[in-house]
Amino acid sequence: MHPAFSVIFFTTASGAGYGLLFLLGVLAVTGQLPSHNPAFAWGSMLLSLGLISAGLLSSTFHLGHPERAWRAVTQWKSSWLAREGVAALFTYVPAVVFAWGWLFEQRTDGVYAVAAGLAAAGAVVTVFCTGSIYNSLKTIHQWHNAWTMPNYLLLGLYTGSLLMAAVAVLTGLQPGQGYSVYLLGVLLLAWAAKAVYWHFIATTHHPATIESATGLKHLGKVSVLEPPHSSENYLLKEMGFQIARKHADKLRKISTLSLFVTPLLLVIASIYAPMPVSGMALVLAALFAALGVVVERWLFFAEARHVVTLYYGASEV
Repeated sequence: MHPAFSVIFFTTASGAGYGLLFLLGVLAVTGQLPSHNPAFAWGSMLLSLGLISAGLLSSTFHLGHPERAWRAVTQWKSSWLAREGVAALFTYVPAVVFAWGWLFEQRTDGVYAVAAGLAAAGAVVTVFCTGSIYNSLKTIHQWHNAWTMPNYLLLGLYTGSLLMAAVAVLTGLQPGQGYSVYLLGVLLLAWAAKAVYWHFIATTHHPATIESATGLKHLGKVSVLEPPHSSENYLLKEMGFQIARKHADKLRKISTLSLFVTPLLLVIASIYAPMPVSGMALVLAALFAALGVVVERWLFFAEARHVVTLYYGASEV
């Protein structure tokens, strides 16, 4: 599939924003949010809601008529895209109530704790809907599999967790060793899920073939004499995007190094190094992960092959 920047930014930015919102909501419900640091409160909440809003707005630029984006929400009974929009809108309500209580009244108990819990739940539901947009497409083997959803959820949580650590450091807080151990756990889980996903799409293919697509399977091996079109069309541009295997392998290594390996080393260093070195390590980990997740998401779209490409000469998808 053609990797549009607007969709890449949407899925990575909103994923990290929702991951951060989920953590803030959980910490508020459990009474562990720091109440003595307004800078952390403002920084983390504005970053979370800012990334979510920027990501959702950027997604509309991939539409032919962005001004009609609101109409998609009305199709929630049949469309995961519409369900994502509905979930995102509903999540804003408890998120704003939670933010008001924490930022202006310095309270995260009572009704504000309830709002925080609902915001955390809404964050999970919204990311689930985003992943389901792609996971529900049976015509794209690289998306319609058991590993797409875990990757969306874990990468959102992982990048959001790194953002929280970075904001804490930059606002004068020092995440404890317990949080660093938690970071390592989430990092390793996200890495494992991504590695399994890449192995899956490299070793399996869609059951459809050019023989089954043309209905000529009973005649034996089928080959395409001429493509259906003499020039590039929408199908080829959007669904026939191809990336060379050597380039994909190189980008996977870059993504793994930036998204997982480097942050892993930096988080480990933050456990043993004194301040301010440990704090700077966590900030760098968040920056490297941000670069790595963009490369990872570009590959997620670039490596996807639609079954329609079988009609244009693809031997397998």
